Amino acid sequence: MDWSDVRIFLAIARAGTLGGAARTLQVSHPTVGRRLRALEEAIGHSLFQRTADGLVLTEEGGGIVSLAEQMEEGALAMERRLAGQEQNLTGSLRISSADWFGAYVLPPILVEYSKAYPNVDVEVLTGTRLFNLAQREADVAFRIVPFDTADLVQRKLFRLEYAVYIAEAAPEPKFGDGTGFRLITHDTSTGQFPDIAWLIDSFPNAKPVLRSNNRNVQGRMCRQGVGIAVLPQVVGSQIPGIRKLSLPSKPPSRDIWMGYHRDLRRLERLRAFISTVSATIADRAVWE
Repeated sequence: MDWSDVRIFLAIARAGTLGGAARTLQVSHPTVGRRLRALEEAIGHSLFQRTADGLVLTEEGGGIVSLAEQMEEGALAMERRLAGQEQNLTGSLRISSADWFGAYVLPPILVEYSKAYPNVDVEVLTGTRLFNLAQREADVAFRIVPFDTADLVQRKLFRLEYAVYIAEAAPEPKFGDGTGFRLITHDTSTGQFPDIAWLIDSFPNAKPVLRSNNRNVQGRMCRQGVGIAVLPQVVGSQIPGIRKLSLPSKPPSRDIWMGYHRDLRRLERLRAFISTVSATIADRAVWE
């Protein structure tokens, strides 16, 4: 059985449509349909039932999903192992992080890295999605929570400090009150944020007026006078037009973690990137 056909089978099973699978694999819609028909003819079974809502696994298709996933893991492990044995500083390096980290923390790191290793093609993927390191959706990732997946190497990089900001021309809010002021908070659909909970508790009479899952948006709305915002200091210190409030207590801090798959630990361009991260952070030990 051709692994490339099994890969298409898995993509269709996960997406539920030929078009969704085609987008995931970055191939054409007809190619996906043609390869699926070839696979079904080769094994003599229909793997999907066509419905108005898309493709649904048949009993035969559902029975081989786990086996197909085992093939996928073996192929990905082979790819990672071979990639980890590369000894040259060329090729690509895919980095995953939150939007604010990519915009405010990574730039000085990537400047140094690109100067030292100009033949490495760097791709930065930002957002709330947690890219799968085992499937090589990213080579290295930065997160504010520890990694909980097996076979990953992780390292705590630094302690992220937060502060409260307001537009430069805005009056000073009263800590413990906040009457007459508005708050900029965070979208909580992806989890809870201790700094946002602290902000709401610290200004109980201020009215939450805007939520965003992007710290850069929060900072820029703060600059426009929309309300009070709590931001990582590495973000707030780089946004002109806002000022940090001096308060009797400060928001809770969090740790920043870096992780990568253990099969890539010998990948030279990744090792060089990790060294650059460590050196750059050492030069800026306090991210303010």
